[in-house]
Amino acid sequence: MKTKALLLAFTVTAFAFGSKAQTTFGLRAGVNFQNINGKEFDGDDTENKMKTGFNVGVNAEIPVAPDFYVQPGVLFSTKGAKVEFDGLKYNANLSYIEVPINFLYKPTLGTGKLLLGVGPYVAFGIGGTLKDFKNKDVDVEFEKSITAAQYLGKETPYAFRKRFDAGGNLLFGYETASKISIQLNAQLGMINTNPEIEGVSNDKTKHKNTGFGISLGYRF
Repeated sequence: MKTKALLLAFTVTAFAFGSKAQTTFGLRAGVNFQNINGKEFDGDDTENKMKTGFNVGVNAEIPVAPDFYVQPGVLFSTKGAKVEFDGLKYNANLSYIEVPINFLYKPTLGTGKLLLGVGPYVAFGIGGTLKDFKNKDVDVEFEKSITAAQYLGKETPYAFRKRFDAGGNLLFGYETASKISIQLNAQLGMINTNPEIEGVSNDKTKHKNTGFGISLGYRF
């Protein structure tokens, strides 16, 4: 799935920035309300809460039919959660480079255009920080799998993440005649971002990035 997602993201983005047929470009920035949902080691539901982050980036719109567009983009996006684990509370702050590829419907509404979109995204972790059980700052490390010694050595269950993430987007918004837009979006991660612990068969941890947000954009 990872290879196919990467290939799709690269192909569509390359096509967008190479195409000259009425392709337009835009800037977008906004606020994220993110969480990490799923299961913990023993199978219990996570008890995390949403944290506030942000996103900023660029996108392109490629017309494919009247009122229909493919909209690839590249964003810097912060994710994570307010973690509550064994009485400890802290923010897990994660940073990603994200490539959404939305399929957009833009019918005329009043003097502007309605925005309705859906599509996949792929994302790549580039950094992060959190607190360990001793309330010390810990840098997040991105690994596909870790040893039991690594897991126990960090003294916090969120210190290791898989670098790759992918999921789906939904968006709803409005673009004015002056090309300024406001957009609501929701995101559902479909990849378990918690690395496997080598030699441990009873780990039921499944962490997925989820969230929603609001953003402003301008199209050139």
